[in-house]
Amino acid sequence: MTRKIPMLQSLSCFEAAARHESYTNAARELSLTQGAVSRQVAALEDFLGVRLFQRTRHGVALTPAGAAYARQVALRLAGLERDTLDAMAGQGGGGTIRLASVPTFATRWLLPRLADLRASHPDIVVHIDARTRPFMFTEAEFDAALYAGSPEQIANWAGTRAEMLMPETVLPVASPLLLAGRKRWEPQDIARLPLLQQSTRPDAWRQWFDAMGVESELAMHGPRYELFSMQAVAAAHGLGVALLPRMLVEAELSRGELRVVCDKPLGGQRAYYLVTPESAPDTPALARFRQWLLAQAGA
Repeated sequence: MTRKIPMLQSLSCFEAAARHESYTNAARELSLTQGAVSRQVAALEDFLGVRLFQRTRHGVALTPAGAAYARQVALRLAGLERDTLDAMAGQGGGGTIRLASVPTFATRWLLPRLADLRASHPDIVVHIDARTRPFMFTEAEFDAALYAGSPEQIANWAGTRAEMLMPETVLPVASPLLLAGRKRWEPQDIARLPLLQQSTRPDAWRQWFDAMGVESELAMHGPRYELFSMQAVAAAHGLGVALLPRMLVEAELSRGELRVVCDKPLGGQRAYYLVTPESAPDTPALARFRQWLLAQAGA
């Protein structure tokens, strides 16, 4: 059967030109001449019978049909590239898993445990990309995601099913240098120390102080960092007290770079979840990964 598919070179030139909305910039990216890109796009328009670009005073702009086609082409080319890289690496004997994950959970919890996965399932390959927010599985080539959020956030993630791995509890940690040798700290004492904030959870310190029955006018003061890993590094360098999950800073605690300031953790509604697309059944590789992951989370 002859497939109705344009030449790959034409699609690559079109995707780059659509992304830049410039033949010149696309040519620079692809190491081609501007004329070569223009000819490839023209050939694609002839093949489709559709106008993809229109001329403007500043160069070219996508037509509505061109913009819609560009989104689909970009997804297909990205998927083809990933499949090609897997084949070139000789991977996929037992299956490849493309995993999205909140960054600190991946680097501090998951990656140190992947040696166990390799020992148990040496034929499974896991690729990991960082994602901090929900996304549409239909528009991203992922098999699953590791996500930290509340039940409401999980319920609002359209087209997915989720399985809780573990609840998230946080407690205050700081560098021994900041604590200056003092061993005992009460919550009201911490209110007088510099606080490190997380930009995605601006109410975290206020919630902790409220749970401890402490009023603090400075609960939302202090520098903000997007990731737990950033807060951990800042805290280890004495910049302030961070409110972090113990499991994500075990290494710093064991090395003495951080110390638990007040062992009064706060548990909330947030938890870590394995999220998968609702419309797609688990592949054999993902089913084995799920089983392994749940065992690790329960260990």
